[in-house]
Amino acid sequence: MLKRLASLALCVCAPLSAAPQIDHSRLQQLANDPFWISLGHYETAKLGGWRSYVSDPKFFLASDGAEHPDAELKATLNALYAPASSGNQHAQCVYPARTRWLKAQLSLSDLPTVDCNEFNQWFKDVAPHSTVMIFPAAYLNSPSSMFGHTLLRIDQADVQSNHTALLSYAINFGAYIEGSDNSILYAWKGLMGGYPGLFALVPYQEKLSEYRSLENRDLWEYRLNLTQAETERMVEHVWELKQIKFDYFFFDENCSYRLLELVQVARPSLRLTGQFPLTAIPTDTVKAVKEAGLVEKIEYRPSRERELLERAKPLSSDEQQWVLKVSADQQQLQEPAFKTLPRDRQALIIDAAYRLERYRANGQERDPQRAQRSFELLRAINRNPPPELSIERPGLPEDGHESRTWQVGVGTRGDQAFGEYGLRMAYHDLNDNTEGFPLGAQIEILQMKLRQYEGNNWQLQQLDLATIRSLTPRNELLQPWSWQVTGGLERVPGKHDDETLVSHVNGGGGGTWQLSENMLGFALGTVRVEHNADFAGFITPATGFNTGLLWKNPLGNFSVEAKGDYFSNGEVRRSLSLNQQWELSRNLGLRLSAQREFSHLATAENEVMLELKWYHY
Repeated sequence: MLKRLASLALCVCAPLSAAPQIDHSRLQQLANDPFWISLGHYETAKLGGWRSYVSDPKFFLASDGAEHPDAELKATLNALYAPASSGNQHAQCVYPARTRWLKAQLSLSDLPTVDCNEFNQWFKDVAPHSTVMIFPAAYLNSPSSMFGHTLLRIDQADVQSNHTALLSYAINFGAYIEGSDNSILYAWKGLMGGYPGLFALVPYQEKLSEYRSLENRDLWEYRLNLTQAETERMVEHVWELKQIKFDYFFFDENCSYRLLELVQVARPSLRLTGQFPLTAIPTDTVKAVKEAGLVEKIEYRPSRERELLERAKPLSSDEQQWVLKVSADQQQLQEPAFKTLPRDRQALIIDAAYRLERYRANGQERDPQRAQRSFELLRAINRNPPPELSIERPGLPEDGHESRTWQVGVGTRGDQAFGEYGLRMAYHDLNDNTEGFPLGAQIEILQMKLRQYEGNNWQLQQLDLATIRSLTPRNELLQPWSWQVTGGLERVPGKHDDETLVSHVNGGGGGTWQLSENMLGFALGTVRVEHNADFAGFITPATGFNTGLLWKNPLGNFSVEAKGDYFSNGEVRRSLSLNQQWELSRNLGLRLSAQREFSHLATAENEVMLELKWYHY
């Protein structure tokens, strides 16, 4: 990298007599061109002028290039006319997208001839022809992926005809993490910009394996209508961003936002990033790309987990037990009890057993015994092949409700009426419209509720920093744990029958079961740490439970939950709540909530509320 900097410095400092003199007004016109602004990743600064999202000074040729697009353009033009002796470190080789554009805009026919063999070979290997946006669905068990992710696949000319997408390359932007930060530290540093962000171009097969197999995430592929020239222009710019650092923020300057910038480099007439001044949630960026008319085709790739569950779905409980036995010991295939099963049922069991073995092998080092078991199962499949697995495509993720939610409600607590007003920055709870969302998944970030009681008495009712719940059902073959975590401020029953505002962090783990096609039951053990002015201790711990039912019904979603917290100081707090949401439209819901609270500190209280929820970005 030092070599690159030194060579570029020579380019800028070398005699530049051949560089053309550009009229100031023409220079400003070019510097304000949307394409040049996109190449520099500039945005309007808070106090006027410009600032670049690029935090790496080695990206700029001018000392003040991060704040002055015109200075950076002038320095680039001068560097293009530097002697060709610097070879691959010449500005023409380091900045091919800038070079191509300035040559076209200024009709530069007298540039030095430079042999950019490193870039030319790299570009030839990538062979960009068309672009596909990839959306790996949300994965709650990974802090970096709980909202989903986006990346771009760059296809060669014959990919669609030869079905060779696995040989393509993928453009990915992500946080660069040195060391082994745990999930909590990763989430905190990701929120606060504690990691640099880097672009990377890697074989698509590696990313496909990572997202579809290792994390068991469904993949959505959106083929974009970018032309070959537009795709080439974007890939040229990716070369310019090699090892160039950006600030990385989990909610806004993230993978999805950076990729929108690349698409704007491909087609400068687009205005995609301006739609995301506060947050850039991946599903929202997919919607923006789709609404801009860029998507010409959508394909769905189910995860290995979904394929396994779909194959096992028609199997009875006894047959699923056979799957477990056959997967562990292929000698079970010779058991008389197995051989008496109809051949079509045997075929389904063997195929499910093979898929289970491959699922268990995800992310594990190669095990010769497991490899041998898989081989034996494949031989059995060849002797008795099952019918082709057909998986119905679920609802498109971008067809779900919008991410930000405004809430207004009226209700009663005891003998007092109230109005409640709320805002949730992101983005889904268990009772929201599940179109495009998995049943049993909840991610809420920065939710505030204000309550106005009779007599114009206002109070902060709730301020949640984050609430995450993953209620994934267990079955005969897979036994995932369900879990939840939340933290913030909330009102709880207090002394003198008042509501006390407390700060808390709590979480729990347990199991979820599929009671019917559209009904889940769950039971979790919980722990809670609370700061409460009514308690003697500064912090008081509690253990408890959280159990309930979740039912997706023709009207919307219904839930019933029972909770209990047993504090170390003797306080016991329990509640029973019911919620039913009616879907008035995709982005409008009406929710009826009823709750009864019990506490040793206060009289039992009933609360009922009718709430209108508007999902709006």
